Amino acid sequence: MLQKALAIFIGLFSASAMSQDFQVGQIWEYKTRPGEEASRLYIVKIEEWPNGEKIFHIYADKLKINNPMLAGGIQVELPHAPVSLQTLEQSITKQSGAAKTLPDIGEGYAAWKEAYDAGEAGVFTIPLGEIISLIEGIVKQS
Repeated sequence: MLQKALAIFIGLFSASAMSQDFQVGQIWEYKTRPGEEASRLYIVKIEEWPNGEKIFHIYADKLKINNPMLAGGIQVELPHAPVSLQTLEQSITKQSGAAKTLPDIGEGYAAWKEAYDAGEAGVFTIPLGEIISLIEGIVKQS
């Protein structure tokens, strides 16, 4: 019984410790959509707001988003998404490396930051696979 309680405690501590280990430059495998298993999530920027909330600005590659606005109709990257700690914890499966060069999220980040500061944008709190499906649904309707 003591061993089981100890295992549960260590599991809880490990989950908390993991949330403290997110760093800029990390590349993570995550719960992808079917057919996008090679996709990876990159942590490109981490911001901490005065209330202590952290916002993780991520990039994902090797996607297959149906996007009729693009030549060829397929979007292969998510150039910027602001996500919560909860989103990262729900999405990731294992760290797969560190980026030598970070993807450029500048344009997407600047547009988001302007809208966020104006109270017109937020942070995703759902898993990354769901974010990608949501974006695909929006671009299909455009």
